[in-house]
Formats: sequence, structure tokens, C-alpha cells
Amino acid sequence: MDLRRRDVDLRELMDDPDCDPVALAQTLRRFDVVNRAVSGWGTVWRRHLRPALARLDRPARVLDIGSGGGDVTARLARLAERDGLDVGWVGIDPDPRALAVARERGRPDLEFRSTDSTALRASGERFDAVISNHVLHHLGEPELEAFIADSLALSRGVVLHADIERGRAAYALYAAGILPLQHGTFLRTDGLRSIRRSYRARELRTTLAGRGEWHVVRPAPFRVLAVGAGRA
Repeated sequence: MDLRRRDVDLRELMDDPDCDPVALAQTLRRFDVVNRAVSGWGTVWRRHLRPALARLDRPARVLDIGSGGGDVTARLARLAERDGLDVGWVGIDPDPRALAVARERGRPDLEFRSTDSTALRASGERFDAVISNHVLHHLGEPELEAFIADSLALSRGVVLHADIERGRAAYALYAAGILPLQHGTFLRTDGLRSIRRSYRARELRTTLAGRGEWHVVRPAPFRVLAVGAGRA
């Protein structure tokens, strides 16, 4: 397997509008387990998001762009509640299949909407933080340009885009570690394709150069996090 370059021609099974709906729903539900194990959002919450929200000293609003099955948004909502922060969470995704799963995770402080960042930006809504998980590696050049511009325009504060970091160790460990969870899902095939499409930290720094003030860190093994400042 050649992982020296991003394989941008790969497409994930779950992105096919005609994919098996049962397998898709199971994939989205089991992302909760996968993301808890490998996504590093606990660290991102402690080091980046919680301090930014706590400094506001008022109720906050956070937007999750491309929220998929909603597990990351719901987990962060629980962490905010645990830490005594008053936060309203909005997850957006244009895919009604993902939205149906996300709405299974409903909470009073959590809302999922069928829309995208461009439409939300045009509506005039603004947030105290904007986040995403596993979105960057899906995007081609024109889509990335719009996504970054939208996320900066929608946030009055921090912008956090988290993703996988491509590498041989990440590929090998995921290929073996996902086996107990893969039955009836797209987790193994799509996860490995995602790794092959994803950025290395230096590539992401280069890609984001000139698109605002960003710095790229590694919050956990095999993870990259682009940290930016909103312009709203």
C-alpha cells in the first residue's frame, strides 16, 4: 500500500446514495465507539474548546459542520454539561440518512438540521465556535475552499477541524483493530479509504496556507487538528 500521497480518487461506500441503508445506519451508530477510541476529542475539548467557551462567561452556541450520525456532537454536549457550561449545540448535515441516526441522540441542548455551511452562513446565523470531524479528507479543492471560508465566517471564536493523519501505522492498526466492529457495516472499508485520502500534518499546513490564520497540531496519535480564528 503506497501511502506517500493522498489517494483523492477513492470514494467511501457510505457516500453512495444507493448504498445499503441498514449497513449505513449501523456504520453511523458504531462510529460512537470508533470515535471514542481514536478521535482525540476528549483532548480537543480540554485543551481547545472548553477553555474558549468558558472564557465567554455566558451561554454559548457551537456548530458542528458535517455532523453525520451525531456522536461527536452528542459527546461534547455531555462533556459541557458535566463541566457546568451552558452550551447550545447545532449539528448540520445535508444527508437525510445521517440526520435520521443523529436525531436518535436528541437532547434539549442539541439540535440537528438538514442543511450545509453555505446555506447557514447565508442565513446570518453565527456561533461562538465551529467544529468538524472527518470532513476535510472528503473535500476536493473547490469544496475545501468553500468549507474553510464558511467555517471562518460562521464563527465568532475558535474553529476546530479534526481528522485522521495518514500513515502506515494508522492504516495497519485500524485494519486489525476494527475487525470486531465491522460486521454489517462499512467501517473497515471506509475507514481504510479515509486514511488513504487523509492529510499528513505538513500537507494540511500547506493546504491551509493563505486561507486564514491556522495552525495544525496533533491532539492524539494518528490525528490532526486545524485550529483557526473565526471572522464573524
